[in-house]
Amino acid sequence: MRRRAFLAGGMGLALAPLLRAEEVKYPAVNPGYALSFPRDHGAHPGFRTEWWYVTGWLATARGETLGFQVTFFRSRPPFDSANPSSFRPRQVMLAHAALADPKLGRLRHDQRAARQALGLAGSSEETTAVWIDDWRLALDGDIYRTRIAAREFLLDLEFSAGGPPLLQGEGGISRKGRRTEEASYYYSRPQLAVRGSVDRGGGSAAVTGAAWLDHEWSSSYMAREAIGWDWAGLNLANGGALMAFRMRDRQNGPHFAGGTFVSAAGESRTFAPEEIVFEPLRRWRSPRTGVEYPIAMRVRAGGLRWDLAPLMDDQELDARASTGTIYWEGAVRALDGGAETGRGYLELTGYWKPMKL
Repeated sequence: MRRRAFLAGGMGLALAPLLRAEEVKYPAVNPGYALSFPRDHGAHPGFRTEWWYVTGWLATARGETLGFQVTFFRSRPPFDSANPSSFRPRQVMLAHAALADPKLGRLRHDQRAARQALGLAGSSEETTAVWIDDWRLALDGDIYRTRIAAREFLLDLEFSAGGPPLLQGEGGISRKGRRTEEASYYYSRPQLAVRGSVDRGGGSAAVTGAAWLDHEWSSSYMAREAIGWDWAGLNLANGGALMAFRMRDRQNGPHFAGGTFVSAAGESRTFAPEEIVFEPLRRWRSPRTGVEYPIAMRVRAGGLRWDLAPLMDDQELDARASTGTIYWEGAVRALDGGAETGRGYLELTGYWKPMKL
């Protein structure tokens, strides 16, 4: 009895700060807000969720083709307290990194998670600068740099931005559902020129290529009816770009959608939800998880159409140790009548279990 009383007392002391904590009131996406740079390249710690996401295609001097992904997430916990301890989780940082290598036939991938404390993990509010230990992504002028020392590979890359940020949705306000609060602040940097090196365990190899960067933050990203999303970001061979997404409902049908097309001349067009269609062309079942994904897609945006074909089938990423989910994130070719007209990435979430942010 005395032991149980002692344990209960200890648990009470441990839980006391949580019991006194107040529930966080996250800010909403305000349609009247105008994105401003470089400030909005940085973190927005008041919001529930934020990510900086870079994907791209790389080529080695030997003519090998690789795909890569680097994503940093910032998450604000739902409760706050006056506890001044540096260990109190005011912000949580997470990161995913992956390398698609057709010679291997599966993703090399890694993940990290840490509290934003004591300088070991963090995000700058002034410009893009996010890190967890020695994993980093930072913006200096018009050059982004990342260095990722993963278990099976090392990325050391820089990305040159040739133009201003592409504001998604209406002036950077991207709607994700039918309710006013279901939206995000969202901009992209397509057609980033890449150079650097990749080490897959056999020594460093110089690479060049093209990449796409997204920066997005929100407090209510998904509607309660949605279980996940399909997203595509394509750098087109003529210098144009396409972003398209659809939020899927409980029957895996379309709940909401959006997208932006930029022509080679720089003229942009924003699509209404009914103008975006994702049509599965081929499915693949993971031999590890049994999850089935529509890895080949036909994407329609208004009167435009592209068929997306994966660089390789197995680009599933098991992120249960960090963000608690499994998803497919893959390098794809954009085809028109069988001819390649662009390259980019396709993201498929919510096929394992409904996504929770």
